[in-house]
Amino acid sequence: MEKPLVAIEDLHVTFRLRNRTVEAVRGVSLTMGKEKIGIVGESGSGKSVTGRALLGLTPPAGEVRAKKLEFDGQDLRGLDPAGWRALRGRRMAMVMQDPKFSLNPVMTVGQQIAEAYVTHVRASKAEAREKSLAVLEAVRIRDPQRVYDLYPHEVSGGMGQRAMIAMMLVAEPELLIADEPTSALDVTVQMQVLSILDDLVSRRGMGLIFVSHDLDLVAAFCDRVLVMYGGRVVETLKASELASARHPYTRGLLDCVPRLDRAQRELPVLNRDAAWLEGR
Repeated sequence: MEKPLVAIEDLHVTFRLRNRTVEAVRGVSLTMGKEKIGIVGESGSGKSVTGRALLGLTPPAGEVRAKKLEFDGQDLRGLDPAGWRALRGRRMAMVMQDPKFSLNPVMTVGQQIAEAYVTHVRASKAEAREKSLAVLEAVRIRDPQRVYDLYPHEVSGGMGQRAMIAMMLVAEPELLIADEPTSALDVTVQMQVLSILDDLVSRRGMGLIFVSHDLDLVAAFCDRVLVMYGGRVVETLKASELASARHPYTRGLLDCVPRLDRAQRELPVLNRDAAWLEGR
């Protein structure tokens, strides 16, 4: 049997605040290979926190516990800073949802991609520039030479998001976590970005964890879907079967999606059940 790329068992992420404790992730388990996994759920359901825990990016106030937390067979629990530096960016990478807050405003797009490359790969400036131009072309940016020398405020939202994807892919990681990578983009650009990700994942044989609120998007783009509620995974199913989901929470999410093919005076409201938080 092929070794899984990611193996998570009973993951808990807890934040100890001044006057209370918040359990953001409660017993999440996931095993994946080189495939596209979608994680959906409302804001605050634990989607992004799960991805950050896998990358060792949980804020200092958070505590991460798990029976198993592995990447390519390597135990990530208790990994020291040098160990994380060897993995993060080089073998695992994360695309954030808004390039305006992720790109450095005082460095050109090309400088930032080249910096990411030389941080993880021994290379000359000339080689880093060449690699950066190649990856800008791979994410379908026209005239990479011109965009290389632009600052983040000089590019559009869609181009900035492509530059972020290029920066994360330049070191050729084996796992990419995309946290709402298309939420700030219009529908046309969304599909272009997803097409780029799909092509790159297929060609490079990568694993992809795609965090999103858009159920239709995930159903069309991913192989499998995890539905999260209150820090728990309440349902796991094939993406192609999402429309036939059985859990009442998933059904509630699907029913809340506006449809043009049916008349609705009011959008449905989710009726939550306390038993869902206990995994029932």
